Amino acid sequence: MADLSKKIVIIAAPSGAGKTSITKHLLQTFPAQLVFSISCATRPPRNKEKHGVDYYFISVDEFKRRVDNNEFAEWEMVYQDRYYGTLKVELERVWKHHKTPLLDVDVKGGLNIQHLYREHSLSLFILPPSLEELERRLKARGTESPESLKARLSKAAYELTFQDQFDHIILNDNLETACREAERIIRKFLDA
Repeated sequence: MADLSKKIVIIAAPSGAGKTSITKHLLQTFPAQLVFSISCATRPPRNKEKHGVDYYFISVDEFKRRVDNNEFAEWEMVYQDRYYGTLKVELERVWKHHKTPLLDVDVKGGLNIQHLYREHSLSLFILPPSLEELERRLKARGTESPESLKARLSKAAYELTFQDQFDHIILNDNLETACREAERIIRKFLDA
């Protein structure tokens, strides 16, 4: 088996496409090889999210300070005053244990990481069946206001234009099928 110490797996998609569900499946399927890379976020936790497990929840000021200190491998203002990013030390934490970081990121973040680590990364774009289905999924979460739903759908339409820049596109019209496809692709990458 190849040295996993510098490989990266990137799962990117518009909000609501199923990337978190697929990420959780992959972490359960490859527990000896993949480790979840915890991103920083400036938004408050949702539902049962925990600091240091789901995200590092930090203030906008702290996020900007870390940007100024060049601490991020990638970062993005996803919505107004809602910053997300992957800390370099987070990737190093995973590599130190000779494992592969699995990143669950937005589309621009995925492209940025892929660009930085081109020789070591595998990127998967999770494609929703349609914008209508994406809207249904986002409404079902019960976390969106009419304004935030409109913003997410507008952003999703824009993000879909980048799908061809990823190594693989996985249509998520059936979660089980999408998980199996992601598993097959990642197994081949990890074994290379």
